[in-house]
Amino acid sequence: MSIFLADEQTEQVGLDDLHSLAELVLSEEEYPEEAEVTLLLVNESEIASYNQRFLDRDGPTDVLAFPVEHLLPGVVPDHDPNGPPLMLGDVVVAPAYVRRQAIDHGVSFEDEMALMVTHGILHLLGYDHIEDEEAERMEARERDLLTKAGRTRR
Repeated sequence: MSIFLADEQTEQVGLDDLHSLAELVLSEEEYPEEAEVTLLLVNESEIASYNQRFLDRDGPTDVLAFPVEHLLPGVVPDHDPNGPPLMLGDVVVAPAYVRRQAIDHGVSFEDEMALMVTHGILHLLGYDHIEDEEAERMEARERDLLTKAGRTRR
């Protein structure tokens, strides 16, 4: 897997752990080695800017996902291993926001960051939580993946 990780903020974050988690999620979802994801860690003003520009929502948030294609959960698209990489999209996370959220929920920062990265990648892979049934499926998958990574989902 090709995980591009850019840290453009000041919170202390275990970058190697996030990289390994992203690889685990893609591997468990059976995506090919040629799959590419970008993880971008930004400050709250930057994520607020993305939130406003792309979703027309005010203020910062924890995670945003920008898929390249519309995928279906659990369905890996056909891909030519000799062709260009399978670009899945970008996951943008605001660790400072996530840290406050972890405190509010009484969980560790590392577990909350793992949830946000997993959640964002699953969005790239077509998972959603608009309908109750979709939300249950996504949350169950998050729990399973986080357990495999040695993390807990709140």
